[in-house]
This record gives sequence, C-alpha cells and structure tokens, in this order.
Amino acid sequence: MKEGLVSIITPVYNAEDFICETIKSVQAQSYSNWEMLLIDDCSTDNSASIIIKMVNSDSRIKYIKLDKNSGAAFTRNTGLSLANGRYIAFLDSDDIWKPNKLSTQIDLINEKGVGFTFTSYRYITQDGKPMSKVARAPEKIDYNGLLKNTIIGCSTVLIDREVVGDFRMTNVRRGQDTATWLQLLKKVDYAYGIYDDLVWYRVVNGSLSSNKMKAIKRTWNTYRNVEHLSLPKAMYVFVFYVYNAVKKRIKKDRS
Repeated sequence: MKEGLVSIITPVYNAEDFICETIKSVQAQSYSNWEMLLIDDCSTDNSASIIIKMVNSDSRIKYIKLDKNSGAAFTRNTGLSLANGRYIAFLDSDDIWKPNKLSTQIDLINEKGVGFTFTSYRYITQDGKPMSKVARAPEKIDYNGLLKNTIIGCSTVLIDREVVGDFRMTNVRRGQDTATWLQLLKKVDYAYGIYDDLVWYRVVNGSLSSNKMKAIKRTWNTYRNVEHLSLPKAMYVFVFYVYNAVKKRIKKDRS
C-alpha cells in the first residue's frame, strides 16, 4: 500500500446526470494524493464516455468496466481488490464531497491514531440545492450503537487499512455498507465522527419515500441473517433504528 494514498471507490450505473460533478468534487480536494476507481456495473447510458474523457485528462482517475451487472457489493469489492492506497474511501456516483473532506479525516486519523472515520452529511435536491436536513455524526459510535442508528453514510467513510487491516464489503445485494461497518466495529472499538457536513447526499426524485420499506427490510435482514442477532435483541435494536431513522429524515439543521 502506498503511504498516504487514498483509494476512492465509486460504483457507477447509469450515472450520466451526476458523475461529472461527483468526479470534479474529488479533483477539488485539498488533499491531492488519491486515486479514483470508477467501477462501471454495465451502464447503458453515456456514463462511460463521460468518465473516459475525464480519465484522459487526469491520470489519478481509473475506469474499470465489469463483464456483467453484479450489484454494489461486488462492484465495491472489485474496487477494493484493485486499490493501492493505505486509506479507503467510498463515494457514490451522485454524491458530492466538500474540498476539505479528505484532509479533515486524514488530520483526525493522524492526530488520534484511529482507523475508521466518518462525517456528517447534508441532503441536497436532485438538482444540487442544499436542504435543511443534516445527518449529524456523533463524536464516536461502537458496534451496539450502530445497530441502533445507521448514521454512517457510505460516502462519508475513510478507513486506514494499516489499522483495521484489509477488508471486503459484506456480500449481500442491499445494505452491504452498514453490514460492513458492523463487521469493522468488531475489529476496532469505535468509528470516529466529524461534526462538519463534508458530504452532500443527493436525494433523487422519489427515492426518499419509495426506499423506506426497502431500508426497513434490509436492516432487519442484516440483524437476523448477517449479524445473527437473537429475535429479542433484533426487535430491541430495531425500535431504536426506526426512531433514529425517522429523526434523521425530518431533523432540520440548527447549527
């Protein structure tokens, strides 16, 4: 692993409307020692041509196309297998980083010697306008805390592989990110949060309401079939999960 290099893993599927802005937010980072691995899960739109143009102008951007559509877990794991960096970050193809996102997390890792960090994130509309909703990261969270509150946004994470070791995403079709954070929190005591909303999470029209039931089902599946929690414990943490999920969706930023 190259010292100080951040490997940014971005699954891509029909992302032509947003992928250029997402890549530009990486190029605008004050921390410049990164590689961006864009894993194309067989897009049928113009994503590939947009990415290839940007690859040609910036050698830090790398384009990999899969042979068949395989889902986010396989796509991210492909990126992990190709990553050269000491640090691992994930960035969804429609999300945006603020310019100091990576530098702030690198500073925290160096200051405290921690291996797992994440940030707050702000919701934005489909056309990129900031909303009042902010998911605020706690100062730190452990395994049992994350069971009750899936506060860690995938695009906010930065992981130091020298601390947590090599890892792969849990191989489930949906919810693999939270399942992976839970696995990592069995290896380290805490994930450390950053209060500032350094990531903008795009709400594509219709997704916020239409995905609520899917989120509930995949969280329950994680409890019972991935973490193998007993029925009483699964029910107990599920109550907290629903409460925190509702609070996260409706809370307005008052900072």
